[in-house]
Amino acid sequence: MANPKHRKNRSRTRMHRSHHALKLLQLSFCAHCKAPAQPHMVCPSCGYYKGKQIIKTKADVKLKREEKRKKREEKEKQRMQSLKNK
Repeated sequence: MANPKHRKNRSRTRMHRSHHALKLLQLSFCAHCKAPAQPHMVCPSCGYYKGKQIIKTKADVKLKREEKRKKREEKEKQRMQSLKNK
C-alpha cells in the first residue's frame, strides 16, 4: 500500500476534514398525523408513508388486541346467556 512522502500539515488536515461535520436533521410534517418526520421516510409515530400504512405501530397492535379481547368477552357473555336460558 502506498505511503505519503510528505507530512500533511495541520491546516491541510483540517481542510480535508471540513466535510466531516454533522449536518442538522431536516424535518417535515407527516400528512397523516402532523408529527415531525424525516422527508421520504415512514413516519415513526403513525407508520404511514404516501397515504398508506407501511408499518404497524405499538398503538395499532394494542388497539387491535383490545378489539379482539372485547369481541371474545362479548361472545363468552352470549354463550353464558344461552346456557342460562336453557
